Amino acid sequence: MLKIFLGFVIFAALAMFVILKGGSSLDMGGEKHGEDATHAAPAEAASAATAPASDASTAK
Repeated sequence: MLKIFLGFVIFAALAMFVILKGGSSLDMGGEKHGEDATHAAPAEAASAATAPASDASTAK
C-alpha cells in the first residue's frame, strides 16, 4: 500500500511540474475541431512537396 501511495505522489508531483513549466502556452482543451483547429504542419509539407516539382519543370 505504501508503494502505491508513494508512486501516486511521485506521479502527481511530476504532472504538476510539467503543467507549471508549460505556462500559458499549455493547452488542456483536448482535440480541436472546426475553425479552432490549426494545422500548419500539413500545409508546410504540401508546399515543400510541390516546390521541387516546380523547380524540376523550370529547369527543362
